[in-house]
Amino acid sequence: MKWGVIGTGNMGSILINSWMSSNVVQEDHLYIHNRTLQKAYDIQKTYPDIHVSEQVEDLIDEVDIVFVCVKPLEIHPLLSKTKEHWREDQCLVSITSPFSVEKLESLVPCQVARMIPSITNRALSGITLLTFGESMSKERKGYLEQSSKIYSTPFYIEDDITRISSDIVSCGPAFFGYLAEQFIESAVAETKIDKQTATDLTEKMFVGFGKLLEDGHFTLPELIQKVCVKGGVTGEGIKAMDNELGDLFHVLIRSTHAKYDEDVSKISEQLQIRD
Repeated sequence: MKWGVIGTGNMGSILINSWMSSNVVQEDHLYIHNRTLQKAYDIQKTYPDIHVSEQVEDLIDEVDIVFVCVKPLEIHPLLSKTKEHWREDQCLVSITSPFSVEKLESLVPCQVARMIPSITNRALSGITLLTFGESMSKERKGYLEQSSKIYSTPFYIEDDITRISSDIVSCGPAFFGYLAEQFIESAVAETKIDKQTATDLTEKMFVGFGKLLEDGHFTLPELIQKVCVKGGVTGEGIKAMDNELGDLFHVLIRSTHAKYDEDVSKISEQLQIRD
């Protein structure tokens, strides 16, 4: 089975690295294309047997499964440009949330899936969010699900929770990474600890934190309860967070959903222009 990747930016390159690390697809069975070709050739320097397609149409003509890893508003122009090259026996996989599988199915004759990755897939961990179109065969669903299991945990979602699921799985590492950075900066400003030491301690804390959850030692509520000794320092810190966090995460979720709704609206406008 030949795979293709259109768009080798942040998430496209993360997927490629994940696949190469996990041997989910052979190097010489992978074809990649990027609008800035040098980015694709840079990846080929690491994996010499990967094929770089200089024309996106050549990639589509060659492969069985195409992962489209471009920005949401670039998908419709791409599919319009290449509409004569898609075949019924192919599968288009989008990794972006605003473009529903139903809308994708209206644009191409092939089978359609949405598989939203996470940067955690680079460590052969984390979630891949799956939504399959009506046109997907049972065999192709099984193949994509089993393939994603090699480098992640597949998780099926309905369309109405796509954005919040992606907030947690895909955006979550950046959100909590940002909070960790703020914690480090505050530690340096308020105490005598240097930034490198604070960073090292925080990173190792996150690794251990993840292992506690992964190995099933504690749930999140249990973990908080275990660390919060009655009358202790941690409890005072939790109180401070309760007082200061306020509606932070409510506002965050509203913001991501507002951007999502904006993209969905613009995609609908693109499709209406097509019609």
